Amino acid sequence: MAISNRKPGEKREPAAEPLKRSLAGTLRAIARKPEIEVTFASDRPALTADKARLPEPPRKLGAQEVAILRGHADSMALRLACHDAAVHRRLAPEGAPARAVFDAVEQARVEAIGSRRMAGVASNLTAMLEDRYHRGGKYEDITDRADAPLEDAVALMVRERLTGQKPPEAATRVVALWRDFIEQRAGRNLDGLLGSIENQRAFARSVRDLLSSLDMADDAPLDPEDDESEDENEAQENEQQAGEGEAEQQSQGDRAEVEVSDEASDDLDEGATEAADAPSGELPDDAEDADSEEASESWRPPPQRVNEPKGPDYRVYTAKFDEVIHAEDLCDAEELTRLRSYLDKQLAHLQGVVGRLANRLQRRLLAQQNRAWEFDLEEGQLDPARLPRIVIDPFQPLSFKQEKDTNFRDTVVTLLLDNSGSMRGRPITVAATCADILARTLERCGVKVEILGFTTRAWKGGQSRESWLQSGKPPAPGRLNDLRHIVYKAADAPWRRARKNLGLMMREGLLKENIDGEALDWAHKRLLGRPEQRRILMVISDGAPVDDSTLSVNPGNYLERHLRWVIEDIETRSPVELLAIGIGHDVTRYYRRAVTIIDAEELGGVMTEKLAELFDEGGAGEPMPRRAAGGRR
Repeated sequence: MAISNRKPGEKREPAAEPLKRSLAGTLRAIARKPEIEVTFASDRPALTADKARLPEPPRKLGAQEVAILRGHADSMALRLACHDAAVHRRLAPEGAPARAVFDAVEQARVEAIGSRRMAGVASNLTAMLEDRYHRGGKYEDITDRADAPLEDAVALMVRERLTGQKPPEAATRVVALWRDFIEQRAGRNLDGLLGSIENQRAFARSVRDLLSSLDMADDAPLDPEDDESEDENEAQENEQQAGEGEAEQQSQGDRAEVEVSDEASDDLDEGATEAADAPSGELPDDAEDADSEEASESWRPPPQRVNEPKGPDYRVYTAKFDEVIHAEDLCDAEELTRLRSYLDKQLAHLQGVVGRLANRLQRRLLAQQNRAWEFDLEEGQLDPARLPRIVIDPFQPLSFKQEKDTNFRDTVVTLLLDNSGSMRGRPITVAATCADILARTLERCGVKVEILGFTTRAWKGGQSRESWLQSGKPPAPGRLNDLRHIVYKAADAPWRRARKNLGLMMREGLLKENIDGEALDWAHKRLLGRPEQRRILMVISDGAPVDDSTLSVNPGNYLERHLRWVIEDIETRSPVELLAIGIGHDVTRYYRRAVTIIDAEELGGVMTEKLAELFDEGGAGEPMPRRAAGGRR
């Protein structure tokens, strides 16, 4: 007869609860952060300075599934224990491709530290990586180097050097396609990484040398302050990391060896377009850089390079395949209705939360529009409230009133949504819902709203690339893909007519690459043509501009440099007020007015909060303060 410790009437504990407690306890022990909040959700894993979100365990748990979960938790814990976000940001390169490799190799370093100290952790991390690369089967079918993410190959080869572990079977093709190229150019750099594995600063410098060997280095200098304090900080870091290692070893005995960090895979994802389009939608490493002390720093403009060309050097190989199209023209009305219904079902719970926030915004806006009057005037509109005085005393003069002018100006707001593959899943669903609710709210307040999206028509260049190939591959072709700019709701269109259009974002295959600079310029020019006195442009994005076709034949920072130039042009010379929200991506590196969030669920609150700040009387011209990524006020 089975014996139970449950009290009479007490509900049976879910089968996964002991595992969750074990995962959370081990994560806190390895990270040496007992205060960190650990949650579980059927969403992509995410990590901030004070919160870790792990995948919800499946109902049927086998040994492999448990190992994968433990691997995620171990990866996050090692990131917290062995990674300094401020050092990482100071030493990171500027270009997106180089940054993707830098981020991926740093994650390989922190995971290698745990793997070298604890065999169980090594096993868990291997299971996690195997699952990541096997998921969807897209890595196993790669036959062309152009389709194999370089950052994944470098990170796995670094892991191999640091731990002696071979790449996961599902990723062997990715590594094989790049191995000869990397070994020939940077083999010595790889061999030298092991000596600095415990010192993040020295390791990062070695990685910068590795990037130079791969011709991926940029001109951004290392922080001179970092040089001055290096000796002092190195001693502190070594002491701290040694202590962390002891804590990890002590925690191994009572662990069911926990895991998690798709953030490890997150780091590998940024910069690889098709990898970013994976159904799981990993979170980029920029999310981590935006956390803790980094995100609390005041904004400072991006570093200027002495001979860096600005906008004029950006060119488009051909624009004849680009399109600006209305959402209703991309699919029929029946499909739009079905997609809109799917969108509503996905986030029914979010509509209530964002709706309450939107109502609060509406009250604040309407308060600014309340009519104010001046009374007891000699001319104007007759004041009926004063008529009883005339009845009582016919010799009293008539009283008039006149409406005062209010400071609430005629306003239009444009919401520009990133429709790239990395937004696939919950981020694009939340973005579409929040845009829908805000459009409805602002329309009730007399503020016109335009909702736009940007992506490309094809992966890997489309017809533009085909045209370039047929022309003999002329050098430096510039942007080499077909743009697709989508109008979900025009500013003059009523919300009720455009409501279904937002469901288009749920359509499979719509989200592809992102060329942010041209999209921002397009949305800005549309706003300049509006008659309203005040024009606001809000950009929602989850990553740096990435287009494989363009970046494969141009400098690695080609698209990012153009984006910076467009942003600077708008912020310094345009009447349009520009602000940005980054989902898991530190957009504060680009925009003066910006905020970074980790969880897409926060988007509705941040959008309403920032719009309310802009609309508040007297606050429109003040720069928006940065706030800690994922934090709440």
